[in-house]
Parts: sequence; C-alpha cells; structure tokens
Amino acid sequence: MAGQVHFANFFRYMEEAEHAIWRRAGMRIAAEGRTHQWPRISAQCDFKSRLRVDDEFEVRTEMAKVTDRTIQWAHTMMRGDTLVARGSVTAVCVQLQADGTFKAVAIPAEILARLREAISRSS
Repeated sequence: MAGQVHFANFFRYMEEAEHAIWRRAGMRIAAEGRTHQWPRISAQCDFKSRLRVDDEFEVRTEMAKVTDRTIQWAHTMMRGDTLVARGSVTAVCVQLQADGTFKAVAIPAEILARLREAISRSS
C-alpha cells in the first residue's frame, strides 16, 4: 500500500467505462429481465505508468472489434497527457437456454446501433 492503485482496479475502471456507454445508449447491461447477457471471455491490461490513489484520470473507451457475437472494448487510461494503461475486454452475446445453459447468439442490430451512437456522441 504505497498509495498506488492496485492492478485489479484497472479492470473495474474498464468495466465501469463500458457500463457508462450502455447507460448513455439508454440501456443497462445488467437490466432485470433482459434477454441477452454479456459474459466476458477475455480481459487484458498493459500498464505504462503508475497511478496513485488520488490521481484524476480518464478512461477512453471504444469498440475495437465487433463480430457477429462479440464486442471487444478497447480502453485507454490517461492521466492528463500521460498514458497510464491500455486494456481490452471481450464480451460475448448469449441467451439463457431452457436447460440453464448459455448459448452464444448474434448481437441484435438495434443494440449495436445504440452502442455505436452512444460512443459517437461521447467523442
């Protein structure tokens, strides 16, 4: 505890930035009764500069890659002009099946359009 942000928090910051885009799009990723769910299938982060607990910083988020069933979110964390970290999180679109399992399904066009619009408004 040298006043430095623990590495695990960077994954929380990336997740919160993604959730903010969903909210800006008028949706909630964890909404009650939703038909689609978004488990993470990959997450990584490369640390470039240390971040102290009281530092102010920004997380810039974009859709780096979209496939029929997945969205890879790219995150760049900046403290002023200093690059703090770069990371990505890939989520797959799934639906709950009658037997309790999940099945990967195509991302609904409306969801993708709303997310893209929310990102373009924040740029």
